[in-house]
Amino acid sequence: MTTLVACSHGTRSPVGRQVVAAIVEAVRAELPDVDVRPAFVDVEEPEVGGVVAGVTGPLVVVPLLLSRGYHTGVDIARAVGTRADAVQTAPLGPHPLMSEVLLARLAETLGQDGLRPGDHLVLAAAGSSEAVAAVDVEATAADLRRHVSVPVSVGFAAGATPRIGDAVAQARSDGAARVVCLSYVLAPGHFADVVRAAGADLTTAPLGADPRIARIVVDRFAAALREFGRV
Repeated sequence: MTTLVACSHGTRSPVGRQVVAAIVEAVRAELPDVDVRPAFVDVEEPEVGGVVAGVTGPLVVVPLLLSRGYHTGVDIARAVGTRADAVQTAPLGPHPLMSEVLLARLAETLGQDGLRPGDHLVLAAAGSSEAVAAVDVEATAADLRRHVSVPVSVGFAAGATPRIGDAVAQARSDGAARVVCLSYVLAPGHFADVVRAAGADLTTAPLGADPRIARIVVDRFAAALREFGRV
């Protein structure tokens, strides 16, 4: 049996920890015959390297992260690289279901009125110094543009530009009557706070423990098994 290691960043936020734990439990419910273990790259324990080292038999690490970046390219890759029977999947985003979750959070925020002419959406991501992270975020923004009739731009809390506040200001400068930040973070915590403070007219809740997040994890795991067999 191949073990699934669900590796998230880690957070000091108690609510954020509950969200991640709920996602892991939802994955277990989707895969009742699979050993699903949580791991973290920062802040929390158990650390991913220790979890990978402690697994007997083949394993797949699914990053509970929204894009590629330092943690996928270094922390998780280093842990996986210690074993010939371990593989790492793509992170949660981009993925078609991710747009569905973002649009669901948007609908919750807008209520019955929904989007209206003059609205502008800013996809507000945590950010990374790794350029590939911005590529992944832009891919998610591009998918969103296929589902809405208003402009969608991108902003980052750290590590890349434009910053979220600058993206909000640019949207207004371009004529937006209402700017809505789509909180492209998994759970409450530091980056969710940065998104809320960016000055948008409205800000959605983080993605949260939406059932579709667990389905993305299951999809990543299944794709790894198809590609690598039993790893």
